[in-house]
Amino acid sequence: MQLGVNLWVWGAPMTDERVDRLLPRAAEMGFDIVEFPIEERDGFDYDRVGRALADHGLAGSVVVAMNEERDLLHDDEAVRENGREYVRHCVDAAATLGADRVVGPLYSAVGRTWRMSDAERAAAVEDVITQLRDLSAYAADHGVTLCVEPLNRFETSVLNTVEQSVEVIDRVDQPNCELLLDTFHMNVEEPSLPAAIEAAGDRIGHFHACSNDRGPPGHGHIEWPAVDAALADAGYDDQVVIESFTPEVESIARAAAIWRPLAESQNALAREGLTFLRDRFD
Repeated sequence: MQLGVNLWVWGAPMTDERVDRLLPRAAEMGFDIVEFPIEERDGFDYDRVGRALADHGLAGSVVVAMNEERDLLHDDEAVRENGREYVRHCVDAAATLGADRVVGPLYSAVGRTWRMSDAERAAAVEDVITQLRDLSAYAADHGVTLCVEPLNRFETSVLNTVEQSVEVIDRVDQPNCELLLDTFHMNVEEPSLPAAIEAAGDRIGHFHACSNDRGPPGHGHIEWPAVDAALADAGYDDQVVIESFTPEVESIARAAAIWRPLAESQNALAREGLTFLRDRFD
């Protein structure tokens, strides 16, 4: 496994100054991967940061930040198109950074929930599939894979479970459209994490790791030996990235409902999580 850290662990938004400070830290800690949130277009210099990644011996991935202004399922076509253009921008950013994937809930704004009838849900899923198919074609032209993330019921109404997400990936039917599984969201929605991973199988393209409370992996009640075994059975041997957040940044705290520190410090969260995952997966 290649082990990584999402820069949201330490703060937001991503700027040249913040990225310049955090890349050496991630490398010194021993991470293989740095995951870049793209909150705003051109928040930092992708070309220069791509060179810095190589200088530090790091690989990269890109995670989306979907919001009410960029939502593929919004009623307003301008918002939908802004969402598609944003995803395309993230693909361009990934290609410039030298990253091979764009990951996250690519379909709708995080935190937007609404009740749907069966017919409305079917229409929403069809809409997502059509748009993801087109976006996957764009990503393929840039050598980038899209990894679609189901979120828990408190953060979206669209894709909550692996079963729902597998249907979408299978119907998109593009080799560069895969699944991102996240232990936090699976812990809320799945009766069994190993069974969910087994159901996802070879569709898994990316994996986010944290404890059940979004603290460092290895804390809490997630049964990591079973998760490890299920990933091995699924043939997954790729990027495992610690995704957690800091309560010190108001926008992140509100979006992710992080109201208290989840470790002694954000550095401790990253170090403890990496140590655990190295012991687990190496």
